Amino acid sequence: MKTRCLLLILPCLMVLAACGDSQGDEAVSQAKVYYGGDILTMKGDTPTYAEALVERDGQIVFVGEAGEAMEVAGKGHEMVSLEGRTLLPGFIDGHAHFTSFAGQAIGAQLLPPPDAGARDIPTIIQLLREWNTPENRKLTGWIFGTGFDDSVLEEKRFPTRDDLDQVTTEFPIMIIHISGHFAAVNSKGLEVLGITAETPDPEGGIIRREPGSMEPNGVLEELAAIPYMLQAIAPKTPEAIQKFFDAGQEMALSFGYTTAQEGRAMENNDLLIQMAEAGQLKLDVVSYVDYLFTDRYMGTKWNSDSYDNHFRIGGMKLTLDGSPQGRTAWRTEPYLIPPDGASEDYAGYPAIPEDTTVTAIYEKAFQNNWQTLTHANGDAAMDQMIRTLEPLAEKYGMEDRRFVLIHGQYVRKDQLDAFGELSVIASLFPLHTFYWGDWHKQLIGEGLGNQISPVRTALDKGLRVTIHTDAPVALPNLMRVVWTAVSRTSRSGAIIGEKERLTPYEALKAITDWSAYQHFEEDRKGTLEAGKMADLVILDRNPLKVAVEEIKDIQVMETIKEGVTVYAR
Repeated sequence: MKTRCLLLILPCLMVLAACGDSQGDEAVSQAKVYYGGDILTMKGDTPTYAEALVERDGQIVFVGEAGEAMEVAGKGHEMVSLEGRTLLPGFIDGHAHFTSFAGQAIGAQLLPPPDAGARDIPTIIQLLREWNTPENRKLTGWIFGTGFDDSVLEEKRFPTRDDLDQVTTEFPIMIIHISGHFAAVNSKGLEVLGITAETPDPEGGIIRREPGSMEPNGVLEELAAIPYMLQAIAPKTPEAIQKFFDAGQEMALSFGYTTAQEGRAMENNDLLIQMAEAGQLKLDVVSYVDYLFTDRYMGTKWNSDSYDNHFRIGGMKLTLDGSPQGRTAWRTEPYLIPPDGASEDYAGYPAIPEDTTVTAIYEKAFQNNWQTLTHANGDAAMDQMIRTLEPLAEKYGMEDRRFVLIHGQYVRKDQLDAFGELSVIASLFPLHTFYWGDWHKQLIGEGLGNQISPVRTALDKGLRVTIHTDAPVALPNLMRVVWTAVSRTSRSGAIIGEKERLTPYEALKAITDWSAYQHFEEDRKGTLEAGKMADLVILDRNPLKVAVEEIKDIQVMETIKEGVTVYAR
């Protein structure tokens, strides 16, 4: 009834606002008034709606009752009808890799259903053959694709050098696993990278070998893969750089991002700086620099609490282990299905074996007051995180550092208690429940499999939480993230830990209000309130008013950054 009355009142108010003294036209307000749909403020612990929102000069100046909105907007304002759609704060992903969106947007699309069609290795070979054109190769010098997933491929294995040689042996090929922690290359790729039977495994990585031989089989794990990925997918010309950047940014905007995170910046930080200086960023990007690159970037003007041309460095990133679905996450118990060539007691492995090294990295962050994001998936990695952080917290104090655990798939309840004591924010990854929930149960057992990404338990224990896509591990589709956090339904339809479900409102808080807090931006983003940035997203439906199963299909109709439409469907 209230909405119906609003629709009757607003046309009258519009006429009145257009009338009156025309003096002082040079000072006519350029305000916009949004009305005619659900305006979900995301303020508070329960859903609150407003009749209208007023934006002026990139700021929200009023949120509330329609009549007062018209008074605040003043003369000459623009009326924007939502036409029954839903307005929310712009989305803020708790963790992603913004510069890698481009590779996902441009490379051969190797994701399995429902995101794409790579069901088996012959399909991957065919998709790479189709992508192998002179124009595409010219972009990076490589044939590349992203998103293959051995856990759902019919063969249940990684494509190898021999498989990829069926595409070509003339040009190098690299395909990147859906986790972002593995790559597979063909014979030419191994040659270009200089990897031979004599090449030793790097610390924190493995070069997989042919059975009974030291000859590389083309599969590279962790730090044997990750440094090469940036080389293989790096655009080689100014034109290619622009094409990559535009494609990645457009993908982010199409999913409602108004703030994106570069969650492990290395040399790719140079690209972000370049694009910021050129005024190319249409959304805010906050970068977290890999600990190996802090000396290069953390002393620059970009390491700041405020954005410069929509870019800033927010802190440091530390990675302690690998991928749980890829079985490189470091556990205290063996995997039930070890990887090819591994022993029965295989439990993954650390990225940094020595605690003293981890302690030194953390201490540098404490001394410089750098917010730190720590990637840890296996419980052994989180044990290492806790035992190295605790003495430093005692020495320096946690104050308002807002250190963040990233992923935490196999976190134990006692570890959540420890993280609570350390005031660590838990940015968890419930997308795993859909994409790999069935696989996790095979890898670690039914009971533990139901406890992956325990967002509800973390909340109930008093931790601050966010959720994330880790894109390009998955598409940067935040509505699918919300759905997985609420539904926790796997590919097979199994429920993965029913007691760990969030409500739809809590899941939305985790990509708006709570994520703004994680990034030290709660004073300007995350809720629809006067004085905050007009970072807005318009959805075709209200996630709080549809069946749970429909949430994943909700579409972003418009993305608005500081009052300016930067994407419209």
